[in-house]
This record gives sequence, C-alpha cells and structure tokens, in this order.
Amino acid sequence: MISFECDYNNGAHPKVMQRLLETNAEITATYGFDVYSEQARQKIRMACETPDADIFFLAGGTQSNATVIDGMLRSYEAVITIDTGHINVHEATAIEASGHRVIALPDDKGKLTVAELNKYMQAFIHDESRDHCAQPGIVYISFPTEFGTIYSKDEMADLYAACQQYGLQLYIDGARLGYALASPANDVTLPWLASHCDAFYIGGTKVGALCGEAVVFPRGNAPKCFFSIIKRHGALLAKGRLVGVQFDALFTDNLYFDISAHAMRMAIKLKQLFTDLGYQFFLDSPTNQQFLVIPNDKMHQLEKQVIFTHWCAADDNHTVCRFVTSWATTEEDLQTLAGILS
Repeated sequence: MISFECDYNNGAHPKVMQRLLETNAEITATYGFDVYSEQARQKIRMACETPDADIFFLAGGTQSNATVIDGMLRSYEAVITIDTGHINVHEATAIEASGHRVIALPDDKGKLTVAELNKYMQAFIHDESRDHCAQPGIVYISFPTEFGTIYSKDEMADLYAACQQYGLQLYIDGARLGYALASPANDVTLPWLASHCDAFYIGGTKVGALCGEAVVFPRGNAPKCFFSIIKRHGALLAKGRLVGVQFDALFTDNLYFDISAHAMRMAIKLKQLFTDLGYQFFLDSPTNQQFLVIPNDKMHQLEKQVIFTHWCAADDNHTVCRFVTSWATTEEDLQTLAGILS
C-alpha cells in the first residue's frame, strides 16, 4: 500500500530526527526555556523579520488554536470563521469548550471574503440587540485553507484592513503554512504575512516535525500571562525542548522551506498525473492537497492499493477524495500510483 492520506502520517524528517538524537543525552532547562528553543525563536524571528516577536511552542494544532483563541478573547467574545473552517468542523468543539462561540460564515472555495465579513459585521453593528449577543473579537483563517486554496496578498491585506476597521484581531492557522508559501501560485512571504495579522502559527507537525507548532505574536503582543494560559489548557510541555529542538532544525539551512518546496513539486506532478488521465477535480487547489471527484466503483478499486481520504459525497455515484503530498512523498510513490491508475 502507498499512502496519500495526509501530510502527518510519517515520522520526522531525518535531519530533525538527527537533532533529537544528538541532543537526547543533554540536560537542559525545562518548559521551553532551553537553549534550543531559544535558538529556534531567534531563527524564526529572523525568518519572519519580527525581532520583537513572542514565540511559544505547542505540541499540536488544536492545542494551538484553542489556547491562542481563548487567550486573545475576552470571556464574552466570539471568533469568526467560515463554515468549513477547521475550528468549526474538525476540532471537536475545542473552542466552544473554553466558552467562546464560533460564528461560521459562508466560504468561497475555503476562503473568507471581505464581502461576507462586512455583511456580517454591518448586520451586527446595526442590530439593536447586539449587546445580548456574543461579541466578535477574532477572525480566524487558515493559510492554506482546508481545501488547499490560498489567499493572495490583496485578499489577506483587505481582510486585515477590515479587521482593523471593526476592532477585530486576525489569527492565521498555519498548520500547512510551508506548503502555501512554497506554492507557485503564492505571492505572500513569511515576513509579509507576519506584518498582516495579530497572531499565527507555523505548522511543524505537517511539515517535517515529529510534532509541534510555533505560535507567533509578531509584535511582542502575546496576551498577558500567556505562559500561564498555555499551562491552564494542559498544553505546556515539561520537556519543552522536544519542540524547540525540532524547530531549531527546521529553521536551519532553509530546511523548512526546502522540504515544503519538495512537497509542492510532488503535488504538481500528482495533479498532472490525474489531469492526464482525465480525472475531474472538485476545485483547483494550488497546494499539496488535491481533491478529486472519483466514480465510486473506481474509488473502491483504488482503496485496495492506495490510502487516501474520503472527503465527502459528490453525488450518488461519485465521491470527493483527497490526495495529499508531503515532505516524505517520493517519485517512487507517484510512479506506483501512476501504474495503479493506468
């Protein structure tokens, strides 16, 4: 069996694993105050061009989203996202568990548009009963989105400007950030992104790390006592160096960006493979997630030799199936898939 199921069912990139092994016998400070975590923070600050950034390492994406959103919001505030947003669909009400409502707006191919945000906020502002409602405080987007689509500079700039207009904070989920940045269709750089939001995280779990995400508050604007907020959420690693060492490796010698670029090269070849064979795409994704509309009989044949995700029903006879490349995808994987499909 070959797998195109997701981008986090492998272990760590060999260079990341090597650093974990090399540092394993060392005694370091705990809770992320070790030398490797600090080195990683400095390298991330340089990559983001944010010398004053507050950076925290957490184990996973749901931990990061739940902790950051709870930390940034007041008790009576809510977070705005889209109906297909990860925090609205795939995080088991982790946000709501901390007492914050998730306000879901219609999406456009996985993206939140300024038009939808304006429509909601204008209705909220002119609602005479708004003081009886959850008060919007954060806008949450993913880059790339759940459907592998990406925001352009103009789209992100317009969203950030709208957030500032309405007194909202913009938080960006970067679980697959490396793959968005490496996409040929992308015009956003890491420093540019950091200057057009209030918080974001750099995904490691799906981009070469064994586990871990780097939460970045780009202007040193972390919520007060954020370390304690992490602890309160059960998200504080006693052996904080576990993530710090990995990000130190990922941000050494351009590794994070190189392995993201490799995944994108594999995705482009995967996309071309399906195109040449006449398969229909659910939408045009420019990143490492590709969504195919496959006849159910063909899908069941593929299941015997290939692992992929059954995303949703397209109709009674077709299913939308997701195929994902990663830093670990090989040319041999693609050749094997081509043989199975042909």
